[in-house]
Amino acid sequence: MLPEKKQVLIVDDEPNLRKILAAQLSRDGYEVMLAEDGEQGLTMLREHHIDLVVTDLKMPKVDGMMLLRDALREQPDLPIVMITAHGTVDTAVEALKLGAFDYLTKPFDKDEVRQVVAKALKTRQLAQEEATTEPVGKAKNEPGARFGIIGQSPGLTDLYAVLERVADSPTTVLITGESGTGKELVARALHEHSTRKDKPFIKVNCAAIPKELIESELFGYERGAFTGAVSSKPGRFELANGGTLFLDEVGEIPVEMQVKLLRALQESEFERVGGIKTIHVDVRLVAATNRDLKKLIAAGGFREDLFYRLNVVSIRLPALRERDTDIPLLVEHFLAKFNERLKKQVTGVEPEARDILSAYGWPGNIRELENVMERSVLFCDAQKLRVEDLPGELRGNAGSVAPPTSDASGSDIPLSAEGGLKEHVKVAMSRLERDLVSRALKQTSGNVTHAARLLKISRKGLQLKMKELGLREGLGEKGE
Repeated sequence: MLPEKKQVLIVDDEPNLRKILAAQLSRDGYEVMLAEDGEQGLTMLREHHIDLVVTDLKMPKVDGMMLLRDALREQPDLPIVMITAHGTVDTAVEALKLGAFDYLTKPFDKDEVRQVVAKALKTRQLAQEEATTEPVGKAKNEPGARFGIIGQSPGLTDLYAVLERVADSPTTVLITGESGTGKELVARALHEHSTRKDKPFIKVNCAAIPKELIESELFGYERGAFTGAVSSKPGRFELANGGTLFLDEVGEIPVEMQVKLLRALQESEFERVGGIKTIHVDVRLVAATNRDLKKLIAAGGFREDLFYRLNVVSIRLPALRERDTDIPLLVEHFLAKFNERLKKQVTGVEPEARDILSAYGWPGNIRELENVMERSVLFCDAQKLRVEDLPGELRGNAGSVAPPTSDASGSDIPLSAEGGLKEHVKVAMSRLERDLVSRALKQTSGNVTHAARLLKISRKGLQLKMKELGLREGLGEKGE
């Protein structure tokens, strides 16, 4: 698949501000889309693939808060950055508690904009790599689901027992496990099944934050504390007051910052960067990592005292290969999910395909299974999912990304002395791209916007690819 620019939607009723932000973000390499108000912004969100929203708070008709609520209801993992004036900072802070990623205060510094946008997109990327099933609560009525988690294997039975015991307590929890095993899902389960469930759940992905910004991210800063600090700003500890703070990838926190984190955990107090006032908070901390912290301690990369402060209750999440009896339940869950999302009616999985899914090692864990099911359901033209609908790496043909056809597989390309390996690969990839794009357009009745969403590329990128492949003619380019 072609590399794509990240798409940023700017929603603001001030033309000059839209123009300034669009110019900067375009220079930074992003594809920018513009909306004049929240109503138009919501429409564009539903019609286009958007990676990040930057929206003003005060707008006519649909304001920033309404946009935030509606957008996150439809796309819970979409990062939204609010733009606010000095007089509405309290409202912006409330927006953060409702799920906004961050906010910018007018007038903002271009470096601050660059940092916030990069951090938001990196956080989303890491979250997608770690994501598993639907958010807590969406799966609770499915067979084998407890705490919003799907599975009945012995490893998950032990997990449920721990969750029942520690969810409604202030105890610090450390969640370990490979990427893609569902650490955030467990953190949310701890929050949702506690008396703090109506208070904020604030997530910080420590791997997405530059080390020089981690202190201000966690503890906030006062105006003038450093270049670009044009106003005071609360940190994530303050935002999580009364609720739960989830520190994902906690092993990435720089050693020099770990002392301050330890003090905040032990004393429940800290000072903002550049501030002298001590702030007290009531926060339940949940941390997660896919690294071996004991090895990191031995290498001098993690403080032993902080480890013991975090490791009050330890939860290890098993890899999917360790809970293979749960794979059929997860397959059924994802089948129903993608039938609904892709408007398909695949009624089940044929036994041979189910055996392959159960036997595969799943190095990417549940996230990989989810991606495989989405791709397989998309390209399934039969009543049930078949072996030929599965990607090549599962069927033993490493490198294939779609059910091969005589036109796309490259097997019918004649070898010759004039054409070397690279040339034959280039021809085969071109045929494969043409086949994938054609099938996506057929699946969406020629709607370019919907086809781009299925292929996970930008609408503009798909239009260029159609032109390159000669597919613009005769397909009725809908969605213009």
